[in-house]
Amino acid sequence: MEIHQVQGNLILTSRLKGMGFLPAKVLKSVSGSTLVALDPIGVRTGDWVFTIANSSARSATGDDSILTDLTVGGIIDNWPQ
Repeated sequence: MEIHQVQGNLILTSRLKGMGFLPAKVLKSVSGSTLVALDPIGVRTGDWVFTIANSSARSATGDDSILTDLTVGGIIDNWPQ
């Protein structure tokens, strides 16, 4: 798991069937790198979240058939910046 801040939505005009219909979010890591994750919980821009990566990311979406390597797992309250 890693901690990231939500930067915004990523609008996808087309996607593979295996990606499902979960929203995609642009995240910035504590180290400054930018990533994209699927969001099954409904986070907002500015939220601090933890993510689940690799094969566990599929299970974290709630549907093991969804193709993802990064999923938002939860919102962190009062994260010190």
